[in-house]
Amino acid sequence: MSNKDLSNSTIFEKGEKMPDIYDKYFTGQAWLNMLVMPGESHNCPIGNVTFEPGCRNNWHKHPGGQILLVTEGRGWYQEEGKEARELHEGDVVKIPKNVKHWHGAAKDSWFVHLSVETNVAEGPAVWLEPVSDEDYNKLK
Repeated sequence: MSNKDLSNSTIFEKGEKMPDIYDKYFTGQAWLNMLVMPGESHNCPIGNVTFEPGCRNNWHKHPGGQILLVTEGRGWYQEEGKEARELHEGDVVKIPKNVKHWHGAAKDSWFVHLSVETNVAEGPAVWLEPVSDEDYNKLK
């Protein structure tokens, strides 16, 4: 899905530009459409996140874990100490509690995933350092 403009995603709306408070946690531009809000009775926030080509988030951890459901485009997921994994539509990533990781778009592709926060009572995401340009640019 190289360079396909996903500004009009066919599954969920792209949503709004990521709130400014998150700018320091992303390299590039991302958009967020919260499908299930934090604090609702289901206690399982779900957001549709759209990354422009080359956009990625910083290394981070979720005390309760996270699930990514890839809906469009091509991207990357990497856990600390492991090789990056290329992601495509239909991929599911189950991220264990407190595992340091990052995810985002490939350099030449938009990327969209649903972010499912699990066990949210265990705490919010802990944001860490950016993924270095040097490490990111090694990915194809």
